Amino acid sequence: MMQPKTLSKTETTCRSCGSEALTPFLDLGVTPLADRLIRPSDKGKEELTFPLVVAVCPDCSLVQITETVDPEVLFADEYPYYSSFLPALMAHSHANVLARLEEKPLGADSLVVELASNDGYLLRNYVEAGVPVLGIDPADGPAAVAEKAGVRTLNDFFTRDLASKVVEEYGAADIVHGNNVLAHVADTNGFVAGIRTILKPDGVAVIEMPYLRPLMEHVEFDTIYHEHLCYFSLTALDNLFRRHGLYLNRVEQLTIHGGSLRIFVQPFEAVEDSVKTMLAEEKTIGLDTPAFFEGFSKRVEQLRTDLTGMIKDLRAKGHSVAAYGAAAKGATMLNFCGLDASQIDFVVDRNVNKQGWLMPGAHLPIREPEALVAEQPDFVLMLAWNFADEILEQQADYRAAGGRFIIPVPTPRIV
Repeated sequence: MMQPKTLSKTETTCRSCGSEALTPFLDLGVTPLADRLIRPSDKGKEELTFPLVVAVCPDCSLVQITETVDPEVLFADEYPYYSSFLPALMAHSHANVLARLEEKPLGADSLVVELASNDGYLLRNYVEAGVPVLGIDPADGPAAVAEKAGVRTLNDFFTRDLASKVVEEYGAADIVHGNNVLAHVADTNGFVAGIRTILKPDGVAVIEMPYLRPLMEHVEFDTIYHEHLCYFSLTALDNLFRRHGLYLNRVEQLTIHGGSLRIFVQPFEAVEDSVKTMLAEEKTIGLDTPAFFEGFSKRVEQLRTDLTGMIKDLRAKGHSVAAYGAAAKGATMLNFCGLDASQIDFVVDRNVNKQGWLMPGAHLPIREPEALVAEQPDFVLMLAWNFADEILEQQADYRAAGGRFIIPVPTPRIV
C-alpha cells in the first residue's frame, strides 16, 4: 500500500553532487522500517513500508538509496538503539578516545562534540578525562540517558544552522566525532557544511562509517535499510568533503560492523599516504564506476536462496531455529528473505529496551539472550554477525550444550 507522500520522498538526484544520472543496481522490495519495533498489542496492524532501492552516482561515486523517509518518522521517540548495550562497541569507542587524547592535548578549555551521540557511550570517556563535551542527538530516550550519565546533550538534529548556534553558545570544537551518522542524514551537504562551521581552524573531525568495499565483496546487503541513506567509498567521501572546504587527510580501516572507515577531516589540506593509497586502490578495482556494481543483485538473491533453503531443510528435519540480534540489519535480512515466525521461533538481544517487542515485518518476539540456554534451540541464525566473536564467546554454555550458529554472510555457514 502506498504511504502518504509526506512520509517519504523518492530522490531523482544525487544526495552529494546533485547529478541526475543515478543508476539503480539493487532492489530489496518494499519493506518496513528496520528500527521500528512492534508492540505485541499492535501485531496485525498495518506497518509503515517504503521502497528500498539502491543506486550509484556515476559522477561522484556515491552509493545511496533512492527513498528518503521523514527523519521524524525514522528516529521516533521510541527509537530503540542504545550503544552502551554493545560491549565490543564500548571497547572500540574507549580505544578511539584514548588515541585522540594521545594525539591532541585537551583540557578544561577544550570542547569535544559528538554528532549522534546516542546515550553518551563515547563522550563519557572524555568526561572522565576532564574534557568538556557536548553531545547532539535527536532521539529522546538515548539523549536522556546520556544526560543522566553526565554527558551534556542537545536533543536535536545536527544542521548547519544548529552548528552556528553551538559555536555562539559553546564555542568551536577541537574534535568532532560522528560515528555511523553521516549515512543517516538526508541533507548530506548541510550536515558536512555544519561540520565545517563547528570546527576550530586547527580542529579535526573523526568520523566513522561502514565501508562500501567489504559491503560489496562480502554481500553485506543487510547493512542496507532506510536509516542508512548513503554507503561510502573513500572516493565519494573525498568528493563530498572537498566541496565544503574540508580535506580528508587520513584514513584508518577498521574491522567493526563488517568493515568500516575512520576518516580524519580538517579545514586544511595535509593528505597522508593512507588516503592516497586507498583512493588509488578504489580506482584500480573500479569502485568509482557503475560497472563495479553489476551482478551484485544476483549475489544477494543467491544468498537469500541458500539461507532460506538451509533453514527450510533444518526445519524439515525437525530442528528448532532461533535468531540472535534484533538490530536493523537483522530486520533487513529477515524481511528480504521472507523469514518469519513460521521458520524462526524467537530472536534474542541484550538491549533490554528491545525485549518484549516484536521484530518489524517478521514479528519475531524479542527475548533476553539467556533464553538460548533455557530453550536450547538446535540452531541460531546470527543476525548480528558483525559481532560474531563476541556472541560466540558470550554463548559458550549454549554451544557446549550442542547449540550451533548459522552465520549468513558472505555465504550461509554453520559453526
